[in-house]
Amino acid sequence: MKYSFYAFVILIIFSSCKDKPQGLLQEKSEFSRQDTLRGSITPERIWWDLTYYHLEVTVNPDEKFISGKNTIKYKVLSVYNTMQIDLQTPLKITKVTQDGKELEVIHEGNAHFIKLTKDQIIGNTESVVVHYEGNPKEAIRAPWDGGFSWKKDKNGNHFVATSCQGLGASVWWPCKDHMYDEVESMRISVTVPSHLMDVSNGRLESVEDHGDTKTYNWFVDNPINNYGINVNIGDYAHFSEIFDGEKGDLDMDYYVLKYNLEKAKKHFKDAPRMMKAFEHWFGPYPFYEDGFKLVEVPYLGMEHQSSVTYGNEYKQGYLGKDLSGTGWGLKFDFIIVHEAGHEWFANNITNKDIADMWIHEGFTNYSENLFLDYYYGKKASSEYVIGLRDAIANEETLIGTYNVNKEGSKDMYNKGGNMLHTLRQWIDNDEKWRLILRKMNKEFYHQTVETKQIEDFLSRETGFNLKPFFNQYLRTIKIPTLAYTIENKVLTYKWTNIVEGFEMPLKVSINDKEKWIYPTSENQKISFEIKDTAFKVDPNFYIFTKN
Repeated sequence: MKYSFYAFVILIIFSSCKDKPQGLLQEKSEFSRQDTLRGSITPERIWWDLTYYHLEVTVNPDEKFISGKNTIKYKVLSVYNTMQIDLQTPLKITKVTQDGKELEVIHEGNAHFIKLTKDQIIGNTESVVVHYEGNPKEAIRAPWDGGFSWKKDKNGNHFVATSCQGLGASVWWPCKDHMYDEVESMRISVTVPSHLMDVSNGRLESVEDHGDTKTYNWFVDNPINNYGINVNIGDYAHFSEIFDGEKGDLDMDYYVLKYNLEKAKKHFKDAPRMMKAFEHWFGPYPFYEDGFKLVEVPYLGMEHQSSVTYGNEYKQGYLGKDLSGTGWGLKFDFIIVHEAGHEWFANNITNKDIADMWIHEGFTNYSENLFLDYYYGKKASSEYVIGLRDAIANEETLIGTYNVNKEGSKDMYNKGGNMLHTLRQWIDNDEKWRLILRKMNKEFYHQTVETKQIEDFLSRETGFNLKPFFNQYLRTIKIPTLAYTIENKVLTYKWTNIVEGFEMPLKVSINDKEKWIYPTSENQKISFEIKDTAFKVDPNFYIFTKN
């Protein structure tokens, strides 16, 4: 949201529930072989590179039943004869073929091992066709747990959508369900009852009318992460506009329930405002070829690539609430801004392992701040991001457990955003910071990345050694604390509660005059005349102080 999607108020509610969702932000400390098969780059995955999917699925809302097939094209990287495909129960693989020949499949929980009989020659492009069917897992609290949302609109029409971050795309279709390998392009063909419409990722190529049903054929021209692929089915109305963007005309399409059409035409004005602000800060929208869509769904919303889903009830803020408590959160529709921010951080730059999901959520939480900065100024944006600190728990680290599909703490949102806001203060040059964010989206354009790549990039571009900074905020729950005393006109100060090597400078005010100080783990001293407003720390730095 990314929710992946995802406001902290709801996350806090869920964190207090006994029956926590097992999709996004799952809390789990013991791992099984199934977790390893799901979360690691297994020998049965690494030898082949995804190039193309054609997902064909028929959705029967009356029966909550789906059936179809996925044609998977791949390039052979090394010689191997077993391929891992993922599909979660209760869905079943009914048949797998290559060149028309049915293949043996070994089933192990949600991982399925296809025994290939054809010689796999390095450099060749091959394909397999995986047929499947069943009643997929129903999402109970979408988008925090995954699966199908089977709902109805107020006119009694079926209103259906998928969401699957964390739990994985294999909850509803067979695929290579690991983030490291994004398919280069894909076609999505969804057959639905004829009075309904499917909206998926990319551009609509054609609609096939079969009488009682229709098939909607969508094509995605860019690499796409598997959880970003979606099906949305409803009694939709469509309207659109052209955005004059950095790379030319960008199609912005909106699909909403018919009875919400006029309301949406007014409310969705935040979408082009979002696009203008984020192209300024992050660079061109990464998927001009596929256009941009907002699609109404029966849950809160999520960052599906080029098909961002929306369920914020046409309210400002988060369901009408200001998450920051400052008033600034009511200046925009949280879901439009946050979920669309993921087009840059989650869909353009994607984590290889969900343990690094802070890259998605920290930067996208921070994008809310930058949206406010663009339209309302630096003071407004600073107040907003500082206001989010009250929800930071600091109970778990932002980075999760690698190779078992385990993300980090829910603090990846607000703590991640405040970490980046703190880095902006350290850089102390807003135009340099903006160019760094733009260069990041260019350098890692359509790539999957690890945390170290982001750390190394930011260290290089800022000219700072940021390894201790990221070790502090990402890998511990300790918040840097400035311990200080003022005695006999002498300020004595040092960093405490820090990792080895942490030496971030700090902007302070001494007798109403701004000054940079350079704390270390050793005491340092400054002499000055003491007034009533003798010493203050810039609140934009996410630190604690101890007098």
